[in-house]
Amino acid sequence: MVFLRGHAADFNAWTEMGCTGWDYASVLPYFRWMETIEGADPFFRGDGGPMRPAVPTDPNPLSEALVDAAVAAGFARTGDFNGAFAEGVGWHELAVVDGRRQSAADAYLHPIIARRPNLTVLTGARAHRLILKQGRCVGVAFTRDGHTTSAYADYEVVVSAGAVDSPRLLMLSGIGDASELEHLGLPVVQDVPGVGRNLHDHPVVSVVYEATKPIPSGWYNQAEASMLWRSDPRMPGPDMRLVFLHVPSHRPTLHALANSFTFAVSTVPQARGTVRLVSDDPSAPPMIDPNYLAVEADVRRLVDGIEVARTVAAAEPFAVWRGGEVLPGADVRHPAARREYLRWGVGPAHHPVGTCAMGTGPDAVVAPDLRVHGLDGLRVADASVMPRIVSVGPNPATMMIGEKAADLIRTTYF
Repeated sequence: MVFLRGHAADFNAWTEMGCTGWDYASVLPYFRWMETIEGADPFFRGDGGPMRPAVPTDPNPLSEALVDAAVAAGFARTGDFNGAFAEGVGWHELAVVDGRRQSAADAYLHPIIARRPNLTVLTGARAHRLILKQGRCVGVAFTRDGHTTSAYADYEVVVSAGAVDSPRLLMLSGIGDASELEHLGLPVVQDVPGVGRNLHDHPVVSVVYEATKPIPSGWYNQAEASMLWRSDPRMPGPDMRLVFLHVPSHRPTLHALANSFTFAVSTVPQARGTVRLVSDDPSAPPMIDPNYLAVEADVRRLVDGIEVARTVAAAEPFAVWRGGEVLPGADVRHPAARREYLRWGVGPAHHPVGTCAMGTGPDAVVAPDLRVHGLDGLRVADASVMPRIVSVGPNPATMMIGEKAADLIRTTYF
C-alpha cells in the first residue's frame, strides 16, 4: 500500500546503464499520468490519473514519534517523497481509498473490464511456453482447467509475469543462456545469457523495541512513515531506507513481544542472485537464489544501518514509548556482533526485480523499448526489466513501466 516512486537518481542510473529514455525527466510524465493528487506541485504530481494515493490523515502516534525523532537526530524532513525532495524522513503516500487498498487492478482494470470488447481476462490460466516462429513471437501456449490451448497475437506478445515467472517463461521457450538450456534438453531459440540473472531485492534487517505502554491500533497499513539517506554523502541519491512499523516485524525464525515496534532497515544492494530452471517441465518451480549479503558493501551498510536505527530510537520523541531493545538486543553492539545478527536476521522485502534486465550490454535481456534482444514481436514489461532496484518499494515504479510500455506500443502501431 506504500506509494513511493523512488529518487530521481534511481532512474538516472538506469540511463547510465544503457536505458536511453528512462531518466527521471523522461519517466516523470508517466508518473504524473498515473495519479490524481489534489493541491500538489503540478510539475511533479498529476491530477487526472486513476491512482489516488494520499498521506494518512490520522496516523499512529508512534509513527509521529518516528518523524519527530528522525528530525531530532539530524535528518531532513520532506513534505512529499514523490515531489522535489525525495529523501529524508516523511509520511508515506498510501494506495488506500475509502479505507481499502487501491490496487493497480482497482485503478486500471476493473473500471474497463465490462465495457472493453477487445479485452478478455482468463483467470486460473498458466502460461508455459511462448510460440516462436522464424525469430518472431506469435503467441503463447497455456493451460486452463487441465487443458492446453494457445492464443495468438496480431502485433506482439507482452510478458508481464514478474521477476520470477517472466524469466521462467522465456527460458522454457528457449530464450536464455544457451548452455543452461541445452543442459536441460530445451531447444535454444535465442541465446540471451542474462535471462534469470541480476535478481535482487531490498535485504531487510529489523531493530525492534518493546513499548512501555500499549500501542494503539492503526487505521492504515502499519507502515506510515520512513526515512531515506545516503550511506556516502557523495552518492547522487539515497541507498538506505528505514521503514517504521508500529508492530513487531522480523524474520519468522525470530521472536519479539507483541507490544513492540520496528525499525526495518534496508539497502539498495550490489549483490545479485538468479532464477534458474531445474527441468524442462513447465509445472516445476524454478530455483531462486537471492544471494543476500554476498557483497561486503551490502553487509557494511546494513551493519551501519542498525546503528542509525538505534540513534533515531534514542531520540527524545521516543522516550515515552521506548522500552528495552528486543532485536538484535542491547548486548549486540560490536560490529562483529552486528554482522553475526545479519546472518540470521536479514530477510526479503519481497521486492524482486531485475531478471530480464533492460539495457544494451551483453547481460541485458530487453532493449530500452522493452523488446527482447534478437527477437521480434516480444516485449517484457514488469519489475524484471529494472536493471537496478529503486530506493523504495518498486510497485509504483513498476506501474510506471506499464504506462511507458503502453505508450511505446501505441506509438509503434498507432
